Amino acid sequence: MGVNAETAGERTYRHIRRDILFGRLAPAQKLKLDGLKESYGVSISTLRELLSRLTSEGLIVAEGARGFEVAPISPENLKEVANLRQLLECHAMALSFATGDMEWEGRVVAAHHKLAVVESRMLAGDRSAPDLWKRYDWEFHHALISACGLKAHLDAHSAAYDKYLRYQMIAVVFRGEIAAREHRQLLECALRRDTKSAQGVLVKHIQDCVSYTLANWPSELRAHGSAPAPRQGRTSRAASA
Repeated sequence: MGVNAETAGERTYRHIRRDILFGRLAPAQKLKLDGLKESYGVSISTLRELLSRLTSEGLIVAEGARGFEVAPISPENLKEVANLRQLLECHAMALSFATGDMEWEGRVVAAHHKLAVVESRMLAGDRSAPDLWKRYDWEFHHALISACGLKAHLDAHSAAYDKYLRYQMIAVVFRGEIAAREHRQLLECALRRDTKSAQGVLVKHIQDCVSYTLANWPSELRAHGSAPAPRQGRTSRAASA
């Protein structure tokens, strides 16, 4: 029984977390426990535990007696998150390129292949699977740094990546051929063990995405610093960017 309850709680945690990252639970949205209980099918006590866990990750804000709300977003926070991801990823990339073996190269090549297939579909107009794009983008970037040998560093990078991704999913998912080309360049640099060039591509990849996201920042976000509930079809439109 305890195992089943734990499994259900973990599944709900992943569901709520995914809904935050993909904007289905909007930035600054008040979270009513009764409504969440109905939506996710778990008890109030379990929800409190899960929301407290997400609070420790910076995705939920606890408001004391007033309850919880989804963490707001802002251009300033996006820049901070992007810079943190860049710092962690550039450092881990250098270590990974220096120590990665043939098995590491295989992981990088395989991860890029899956990402390239999804990006090709998106470039052809298939906007149906932003979750899959997110998964394979993460797998590729993680594969590039997976041989760094620093677990705490990888954990910190994972947390920064998800917060960065949240902005992409809310404002713009995929920048098109430019992003796909940069991913190919990162693969080529990895196979050559060209750390300096790879870091240059990565910095451009991240900072250009920040600029692109801010340029496409919805007017209501400029006014209020966070997003309203997503309009129907927003994810699909974003995926075509």
